[in-house]
Amino acid sequence: MPNDPHTSEVQQPPEVENVTQSRIACDGGEGALGHPRVWLSIDEDTGWVECGYCDKRFVLVRD
Repeated sequence: MPNDPHTSEVQQPPEVENVTQSRIACDGGEGALGHPRVWLSIDEDTGWVECGYCDKRFVLVRD
């Protein structure tokens, strides 16, 4: 069943942005429809962080 709430499907984030710095800010990017600006730190072990307001995922691109 594709819509079975008891399955353990992994939900994809609504938006993903590749970044080059481990400390970034997110304000929802929607102007007046966004959310308060929050500062996020990307964990070196995971390489990504998600905004608690809009669920946007920031992925650290390493050289």
